[in-house]
Amino acid sequence: MHKRRYILFALFCVAGGAFAQAYKWTDENGVVHYSDRPQPGAEEFVLPDTRPPTQIVLPRATNPVIGDSDDEGQDEQEQASYESLTIVSPAAEQTLWNIAGNLNVQLNLQPNLMRGHQIRVYYDGQPRVVSGATFTLSEVFRGSHNLQAEVVDSNGELQIRSDPIRFYVQQTTIGGGNRPGPVPR
Repeated sequence: MHKRRYILFALFCVAGGAFAQAYKWTDENGVVHYSDRPQPGAEEFVLPDTRPPTQIVLPRATNPVIGDSDDEGQDEQEQASYESLTIVSPAAEQTLWNIAGNLNVQLNLQPNLMRGHQIRVYYDGQPRVVSGATFTLSEVFRGSHNLQAEVVDSNGELQIRSDPIRFYVQQTTIGGGNRPGPVPR
């Protein structure tokens, strides 16, 4: 299992370098072009790495004591890492209507939350500890909002973080307001 992690890590490093090459050339009309594929007369250059930093969790070194079965399960849990954390609902850029201030949130965490770990959600930058991967946030009113989730261990150390999403809440206006009416004939 550890070999597989190291092989995947090496592949990501190699693939990351492949995306950094770019080519620039000017056509006969003086228009400058950029591509990730070489062209005749193109100048090769390296793009700056603008990707967000990726957290790499390497397994801890264990002390191989034969016959110490009580610590074995604990060491496996400490060595295990999360593969993914995504916000399933609401979806990125989704517009929600008439939610009465209550936002139902669903996360996808692989593997499931480990003992002693907590899920922390940032709603519009404010942290909230939640009880599981499905929960409701209250006081979510009309407007544009941001949401991000993360898992922390019992020491408060970050284990994994989701990509942030933006969503919108709208409220139907009752009583007409400035809504357009029928076109007069």
